[in-house]
Amino acid sequence: MFSIAALVPSPPILVPELCGGLAATPGIGQPDVPLTLREAALAAAGALAGTRKWLVVGTGTEDQALGADALGTFRGFGADVRVALSEAAMGDLSAEPDPELPLPALVAGWLRGRAAPASEVSVRIVAADTSAERCAEIGAELRGVLDGTPEPVGVLVVADGAATLSLKAPGYLDPRAEAVQAGLDRALSHGDRAGLLALDPALCAELVMSGRAAYQVLAGLFAADAADPAVETLYQDAPFGVGYDVSVWRPADGDTP
Repeated sequence: MFSIAALVPSPPILVPELCGGLAATPGIGQPDVPLTLREAALAAAGALAGTRKWLVVGTGTEDQALGADALGTFRGFGADVRVALSEAAMGDLSAEPDPELPLPALVAGWLRGRAAPASEVSVRIVAADTSAERCAEIGAELRGVLDGTPEPVGVLVVADGAATLSLKAPGYLDPRAEAVQAGLDRALSHGDRAGLLALDPALCAELVMSGRAAYQVLAGLFAADAADPAVETLYQDAPFGVGYDVSVWRPADGDTP
């Protein structure tokens, strides 16, 4: 049965070996953004540690499904840090990591290995251009499948907000992004399913909000509940001009067995 969801962003700097020179200089009073973000993401993943099975939802160029036997590496992001979607896959010394494993799967594998190594992970990648209506349907379909399983299952959503929030952002500065990101932040903070489903796919694409489809699948996942979920926000900021949210979502009381 579906029991809990967590939301994390996908920056590779979650992995210490990939931080480069981004850590704060000791003694100058500046926050260590990678460390703060990493601790929040690990805490969110830790909330799923009571479930032996995770379903990860992320976005990519096309629909894709991955099983617990997947093995990957962050080599393409600067360091050969290997991750897997299960301990069995991690322990298979004869297997070669897939260099094309999607970033949401890599992030999920890294979090699993540190927060819940006994868990097994499956991944559902949703095409970034999937319509809002179809995203809601996918979420509802996943909820039906999860509620039909006898053991508790946690859902990890790996998604980023707008990447156009500053001059140094990956997508440069778009003056429309601040208001759209603020609306997204409010919806994520309050578990506002309707607010997430109201995100405009075309505008989000222009604002390089790569996680839009995953956010809307998350809304569909909770659509069957009588009330919006209870949300614990662990991190919400845009330190590199990209909106990041880390939170834990729990179905409203009485909505799950």
